Amino acid sequence: MKRLLLLVVSMLVLAACAPMATPQPTSPPMPTATPIPPTATPAPQTIVDIAVADGRFTTLVKAVQAAGLVETLKSEGPFTVFAPTDEAFAKLPKETLESLLKPENKDQLIKVLTYHVVAGKVLAADVIGLSEAQTVAGEPIAIKVEGDKVFINDAQVILTDIEASNGVIHVIDAVILPPSMMAEAKKDIVDIAVEDGRFTTLVAAVQAAGLVETLKSEGPFTVFAPTDEAFAKLPEGTLEALLKPENKQQLTDILLYHVLPGKVMASEVKDGLIADTALGTSVFFKVDMGKAYINEAQIIITDIEASNGVIHVIDAVILPKDIVDAAVFNKFNTLVAAVQAAGLVETLKSEGPFTVFAPTDEAFAKLPAGTLESLLKPANKRQLTDILLYHVVPGRVLAEDVVKLERAETVLGKPITIKVQDGKVFVNEAQVVLTDIKTTNGVIHVIDTVILPPR
Repeated sequence: MKRLLLLVVSMLVLAACAPMATPQPTSPPMPTATPIPPTATPAPQTIVDIAVADGRFTTLVKAVQAAGLVETLKSEGPFTVFAPTDEAFAKLPKETLESLLKPENKDQLIKVLTYHVVAGKVLAADVIGLSEAQTVAGEPIAIKVEGDKVFINDAQVILTDIEASNGVIHVIDAVILPPSMMAEAKKDIVDIAVEDGRFTTLVAAVQAAGLVETLKSEGPFTVFAPTDEAFAKLPEGTLEALLKPENKQQLTDILLYHVLPGKVMASEVKDGLIADTALGTSVFFKVDMGKAYINEAQIIITDIEASNGVIHVIDAVILPKDIVDAAVFNKFNTLVAAVQAAGLVETLKSEGPFTVFAPTDEAFAKLPAGTLESLLKPANKRQLTDILLYHVVPGRVLAEDVVKLERAETVLGKPITIKVQDGKVFVNEAQVVLTDIKTTNGVIHVIDTVILPPR
């Protein structure tokens, strides 16, 4: 028994001294994965969705809503939409747009809008291969390509191939009207100016000058129409004086200076263009930083079409220019400085008429070094005057008459010789590089060399 107890005790001691078994690690439970939602795919954008989101078509969207065409243009289609911008709608007379948006004229609005829609998806590459296309309105649009420009009727396509889920949008710069509506409702230049609301002063001036019937006649005319704000820029008292009966001729001349014979659309206006007005004098066009100007006035709205021509809106009244004014405006800087130094400004601003062969700044730069500086000194005023008067012929001699002459007497009393050689016209040794800048008191022909009188 004693041995048995010793054995049990020994076993217990040995068990107590044995190392503890290291527990085997167990893998922690995998966390439950949170499902990752699939990336949201944007809903396809319909023609209406794109127009609403773009920001350039607020008037078009408003018109589509007023016409009840939203669901149609959100439907499967496909459609090709020639979408006028807000600026395009702004070219319409205010009353026209306001009238179209009235509930009672809904059918007319629908006809205008559907005239901008062609069934099917017609991309730009296909458009330029067409001469016309049938619209949803049931009347065709004309398509023409001029150089790198594409026109739908008279509207230029300025942006192409904005693709939608149910078709394509091409952006245009003017609202186009169905021929049936044009024939029914197109107003003449005077009617449009009267109804527009922006030209009350111009209308009053046209009436005072007795030009209403002229501008309502067949024409066609191109009118650069100053707004009421443009007339307000004139010096105080100027407008009131012009509207007096005794100044009717002066007012008439100013108004006719805003009119070009024929129909000249905005696409035809180029930088450097010189055009003859209904007054018979020249206006000057400039394009700078995307903005177009006629003389000092910016053209702010273009291509308001009338039954007898077109109106372009300008932000200043333009005034006819005499020879000196035209030289200053066209930056004949050296010639102007010489005329001032010679004391000939008043002479060349007088009634005339005169024909001036005007050297450019580059022409004066051809003179030997120091010659011009010497001529501009007061001590040499007589010599400078003689040189300048040698560039002036009495009377108004246009280019078509110049080429028929062999010589012409100058104001200096000494003749210049004229010759035509290989299609070029020369006055003495100077080539005529630009002709017929018409002013209120004569005409300017531009030459590339200063001509010197014989001793």
